[in-house]
Amino acid sequence: MNKLATNGTKKLDLQKLLAPAALVILYVLFSIIGNNFFTLDTLKNVLESSYYIGFMAFGVTFVIIAGGIDLSIGTVMMCSALLGAYTFKQHDWPLVASLILTVAVGTIFGLLNGGLIAKLKLPPFIATLGTMMMAQGAGSILTKVQSQTWPTATEPVGGWFKPVFIRSELFGAKNFPVGAIWLFAFFVIAALILHKTKFGRYNYAIGSNEEAARLSGINVDNWKVGIYTICGAFCGMAGIFYAAAYTTITPGTGNGQELNAIAGVVIGGTSMSGGAGSMVGTIIGVFIMSVLKNGLSACGLQAPWQTFFTGLVVIGAVLLDIQRTKAANRVKKG
Repeated sequence: MNKLATNGTKKLDLQKLLAPAALVILYVLFSIIGNNFFTLDTLKNVLESSYYIGFMAFGVTFVIIAGGIDLSIGTVMMCSALLGAYTFKQHDWPLVASLILTVAVGTIFGLLNGGLIAKLKLPPFIATLGTMMMAQGAGSILTKVQSQTWPTATEPVGGWFKPVFIRSELFGAKNFPVGAIWLFAFFVIAALILHKTKFGRYNYAIGSNEEAARLSGINVDNWKVGIYTICGAFCGMAGIFYAAAYTTITPGTGNGQELNAIAGVVIGGTSMSGGAGSMVGTIIGVFIMSVLKNGLSACGLQAPWQTFFTGLVVIGAVLLDIQRTKAANRVKKG
């Protein structure tokens, strides 16, 4: 390898450290300038605001690495949570059955996305834009545009829901963030699928060069359906944790939630052009988003400022991705 290629490799290695370094710098910075940011309660808030975004981000990481995009994840999450609550409250389903339905709804929408994109050859942007609106409309139609609620910790039926998925007395600590255990458990599962299985290898192959993957004997269409389906399943899981955090689900909402998840994935180093990325980067990107949200709030800046600075961070991450891609191309040519 010549000098140019060696320098390119070093640059790629350094870029892998940018996301964790940015996370540490942001946390230290907000601890210094923020009002009561460096506290245990704030750390719990950082974790809890990461749960549902994290699950969506895990799913859409598979999609983006494969060279696709999914704009429907936010409304699919909300539709899943809405229909789960509707069956529990209005039709007296057992809570476990409603939780299963919540994941199933997300999975079905993921399967639909995969079919539209892989089998009917719709562009991912158009297909998922369509299912985004379908999910938003379906939740409103089926619930007759009425807000639905999940059980609180004090309810006699289903009172175990929040302690199991969000906060509980555990390890001798009150309000222990149980959701963090779920988040890291599914992070490990997602990472193993992406990095240690045939599914993951084909995921990278399709994103790197879809035609080459097809010529090598990979059934690209079927694997794409699987990729979008697993993304939908993670959205269903996200619906459970959104419900555990907020209890009340409002029909017609969910737009914009997908941007938080996609931003976390991009900030974590997954390339929008496909073929590169990792679950470690994704979870770090999600925590960066959460620290940014809570840190700006601690500095007295409200939601519009949080959105503004998040946009700046995403632009910076995409610019870094462009530089990383150029460096990788120089390595290949070297």
